[in-house]
Amino acid sequence: MRKSLIIILLLAIVASGMLFAQASAESTEKKYTLNFNHVLTAQDPYHEYFLKWAERVSERTNGNLTINVFSSGQLGVEEDILEQIRQGANVGQNTDAARLGMYVPGIAVMNGPYFVDNLEDIIRLNDLPTVQQWKKELEEKEGFKILSFFWCQGFRETITNKPIHTPSDLNGQRIRTPGSPIWQESVRAIGAEPVAMNYGDMFTGLQTKAIDGLELSFTATATGNFAEVCKYANETKHILLINFAVISKSWFDSLPAEYQKILEEECNNAGLEVSKKYLEEIDPANKQKLIDSGMILIPESEIDMDAFRKAGEAAYSKLGLLEVRDQIYKELGKTK
Repeated sequence: MRKSLIIILLLAIVASGMLFAQASAESTEKKYTLNFNHVLTAQDPYHEYFLKWAERVSERTNGNLTINVFSSGQLGVEEDILEQIRQGANVGQNTDAARLGMYVPGIAVMNGPYFVDNLEDIIRLNDLPTVQQWKKELEEKEGFKILSFFWCQGFRETITNKPIHTPSDLNGQRIRTPGSPIWQESVRAIGAEPVAMNYGDMFTGLQTKAIDGLELSFTATATGNFAEVCKYANETKHILLINFAVISKSWFDSLPAEYQKILEEECNNAGLEVSKKYLEEIDPANKQKLIDSGMILIPESEIDMDAFRKAGEAAYSKLGLLEVRDQIYKELGKTK
């Protein structure tokens, strides 16, 4: 009896020690923080879903991986953040193929005019050999880790102070664009004069007549209150904007493998959710909101879309991206 009691007591001591050691290990488990930047307002649907991504990652990692989301470019301009990412900082950025094309030129084709038509095409892009090669090159040569590009921000439209029905209607119109070549040439191809300008300067730019118009989604137009300074929303649908969530490859590699998987999975999940909602609900609702606010809609049915598509070819030719685009189309099984 005495031996049994001693054995039980020893087992209890060992068990207590193991529980204490486990609790100590858990309490000292390494914490990781990612500061994620985007240029959209806190009212934009993307911001809500970046926060959902952060919440889900925190839940699945027991709070050990935290994502702090910063709207309206609070951490700095996009180009500066991208350079910080290359240097290995624990920052991330919502960006696009045009800017990534500054590092790996071929990927810029994904920002070209009338490149893809729907979210299904975007999802299929991820498995293509050419796209996989671009992602590998961005990682190994430039230090970028693409977590996801399943963040489709809807169609870009021309937002102006004159009605647009054909590419010739855009002649002489100074339209704001980011500074990357594919974006500028895409806007030039459809007839306008591109003007590089930071996102946060657009409203003032319109007020001071530094620019004549924008090319934005209906949602970004509504959340940015651009109906106050522009009269027409023209449904040109010239770019289906694919957004990329990018972070540092070296910082990503510092995470436990389980956290890496969670970070990518939840980024893809949140991106697909907001993309579907954006295309099916949010953008149509904001289009109506713009109309209700007094903007005049020039619908797709009143625009010479064939002329716009044909005009857009010039952007691919100018930048030597026709062969790249056609290779992607071949891998997609898509006709021109």
